[in-house]
Amino acid sequence: MKATAWMGTDSVKVIDVPDPTIMNARDAIVRISTTAICGSDLHLYHGYIPAMRKGDILGHEFMGEVVEVGPQVRNLKPGDRVVVPFPIACGHCSSCQRGLYSVCENSNPNAGIAEKIMGHSPAGIFGYSHLLGGYAGGQAEYARVPFADVGPLKVPDDVPDEQAVMLADVFPTGYMGAEMCDIKPGQVIAVWGAGPVGLLAAASARLLGAERVIVIDRYPYRLRLAEQHAGAETINYEQDDVLDTLNEITAGRGPDACIDAVGLEGHHGNAAMYAYDRAKQATRTETERPFALRQAILACRSGGVVSVVGAYGGFVDKFPMGAFMNRSLIMRTGQCHVQRYTRPLLDRIRRGEIDPSFIVSHRMPLRDAPKGYKIFQKKQDDCTKVLLSV
Repeated sequence: MKATAWMGTDSVKVIDVPDPTIMNARDAIVRISTTAICGSDLHLYHGYIPAMRKGDILGHEFMGEVVEVGPQVRNLKPGDRVVVPFPIACGHCSSCQRGLYSVCENSNPNAGIAEKIMGHSPAGIFGYSHLLGGYAGGQAEYARVPFADVGPLKVPDDVPDEQAVMLADVFPTGYMGAEMCDIKPGQVIAVWGAGPVGLLAAASARLLGAERVIVIDRYPYRLRLAEQHAGAETINYEQDDVLDTLNEITAGRGPDACIDAVGLEGHHGNAAMYAYDRAKQATRTETERPFALRQAILACRSGGVVSVVGAYGGFVDKFPMGAFMNRSLIMRTGQCHVQRYTRPLLDRIRRGEIDPSFIVSHRMPLRDAPKGYKIFQKKQDDCTKVLLSV
């Protein structure tokens, strides 16, 4: 089959690889119809996530048709149309029983590697390095789906692929980012990053009752999407001082909650700080560029919530712990527990409450995945989200 493979830093190719096979009684094989390139894939593309190997198959956002199931998978059958959550979860461990699917205790066969960096291992993730299991991803013609009796969600025919594939990651992740803010009527929510997750976090904050949502980014076309589809106010941080503007909007108190939807490859208008973080990141003495996280902590009102759904991989320098502790801030974070959200968010889509496909800007066949990565990386042609058809 054809699959998109990581070939080294800033290099992917579509290559021929063996078809996946059933390896466990709880496996399924899915013929991919639609897959997507995620901002988190760019962290792999740029070489910031450890334990990648040449030839690893990428992709953690995908959906398609079940073609084969193992003998213990009784909730799916060949012909079912499904979307597959990006975290791989067993459904039975103590974490899964609490709905914390992205920290499943049984799905990462390389847990020992992750424990050396993180203390304890999170779940395995499709197409996301051997640190998180070394599982082949879904930017391919077929994918093996472990624990298929837990993860995949059947998708009805009235929901098109462009909407349904968003349930694999970006829509649940954005929604969880907003949900973790404990939004109450009248509150102001600020979102750093107008990429796919940030846009859907902003839209979700409005769904959950925020009175005002402010989105911070530097690309005018992304800020326009925030205004048009999330009803958000916007700040271009290359034109306006973010902290001053947020204080002006909130009468000096700061937003009630701040969502970091940027993660480890943040950009910042402060040239000196940007140069500092780039230099430390290049020498691997720091793994992140946490501009959004630092600024969200400083901006948030005292006693407020900082919600972090932007992906981080290791260690942060110059973390403003004094501000965080002395102002009684609360931080909530995590890779999204997607299986918790797929059904209720599918219901919201079907009721017409939201169409998450507004983030899609580019559609191309799987064979053009290398082109898609370059367009997405460089933000060419007003790119926000690339879907790959198989």
